[in-house]
Amino acid sequence: MSAPRSLAGRLALALSLNAALAALATAAASHWLPAAVAAALGFLVTLPLVLCCAGRFTRPWTSVIAAVRDGIQSLRDNDFSVSVARPRDPHLRELTDAYNSLGDLLRRERLNLYQRELFLDTVIQSSPLSMVLTDAGGHVVYGNVAARALLGRGRKLEGLLLARVLEDTAPALREALGGGVDTLFTMDVDGEAQVFHLAQRHFLLNARPHQLLMLKQLTRELAAQEVAIWKKVIRVIAHELNNSLAPISSLAHSGKLLSAAPEPRQLARVFDTIGERALHLAGFIDGYARFAKLPRPRPAEVHWAAFLARLEGAWTFRVVGELPQGAASFDASQLEQVLINLLKNAAESGSPAEEITLAVHAAQPGFRLEVSDRGAGMNEQTLRDALLPFYSTKPSGTGLGLTLCREIVEAHGGRLSLANRAGGGACVSLWLP
Repeated sequence: MSAPRSLAGRLALALSLNAALAALATAAASHWLPAAVAAALGFLVTLPLVLCCAGRFTRPWTSVIAAVRDGIQSLRDNDFSVSVARPRDPHLRELTDAYNSLGDLLRRERLNLYQRELFLDTVIQSSPLSMVLTDAGGHVVYGNVAARALLGRGRKLEGLLLARVLEDTAPALREALGGGVDTLFTMDVDGEAQVFHLAQRHFLLNARPHQLLMLKQLTRELAAQEVAIWKKVIRVIAHELNNSLAPISSLAHSGKLLSAAPEPRQLARVFDTIGERALHLAGFIDGYARFAKLPRPRPAEVHWAAFLARLEGAWTFRVVGELPQGAASFDASQLEQVLINLLKNAAESGSPAEEITLAVHAAQPGFRLEVSDRGAGMNEQTLRDALLPFYSTKPSGTGLGLTLCREIVEAHGGRLSLANRAGGGACVSLWLP
């Protein structure tokens, strides 16, 4: 890049020419005038030329700077269509090229963003999930088609107060929203009872708090699942009844034949077997009854050392780590039932008794209990289905043990999870608030 073509080079050339011209004018005038007057005359002669050259040399820069300034203002107004013409000056061309490339990038980004927003809006509007977005003042910012049909009878919801919209809905929905948590509830829709799942999410949008409400109708899914569960219950009960009643019937017939013969020992064995099968059947029915009649927990203050001492006589285990010093609040009898069941499963997993451990950790805000063993562990299917009702890998299992444990833990507001341990064995972890 040659120096004369740059702004600095052209200004230097112009100043040099004007200085030379001023010097010549001063030298020529000094023959007839005093030196000071001659210098002043030379300055006055060259001043118009200096002003003319300054305006001419800086005009391309000032015009480009003004154009870029106007373009930046357009970018602030989300108008990305303004571009600046490329000047001949190489330095100015670099500036305009940088601005134009930025404008092109922003235009492409806005087009891509618009396409994504259009796709997202199409998906949301066609979703059967009713979605309502509200601002900090409780006004509806967005509602999809399903939400309009469910809450607004097909009318637009944007701009309306959510409380005003809910005045025309079922009381069950208002009660569910008032709870502030995800929940299932039932309300009448077109004269039919429908089950809905309500999810509530809070987040910041444009640095302002917003709330997203999502309502999903679960009537069909729950009905199908209920039918499947009832079928499984019937199959399990029929299987257990047949396993007990068939030998009881056969043994009763044998007992009738033996009663006519003097064989008291064989007859006693028959009655012992009948009693054993009847006891098994009674235990099976009792397990279902306890699962169906699980009472609400009654939390009370419990100290961990005293609570775990109550378990020592039930199954062999050892406590690892230090117990939390603070007291917990839960239903001691129900949680004892959970831990006895988990320790029983650990003992039946084939683990050495000394490897069955129980740990209690403070996990603010709450406590985490871990029952670990070094047994056979669980395969992928067992990890996935072990908490489902009636699923069991034991030949004589009812599939209600872990389900009952999960019901008790979740009734306390906690959660239960299963995992395999590194090096073999399993770990059942439960968290209590």
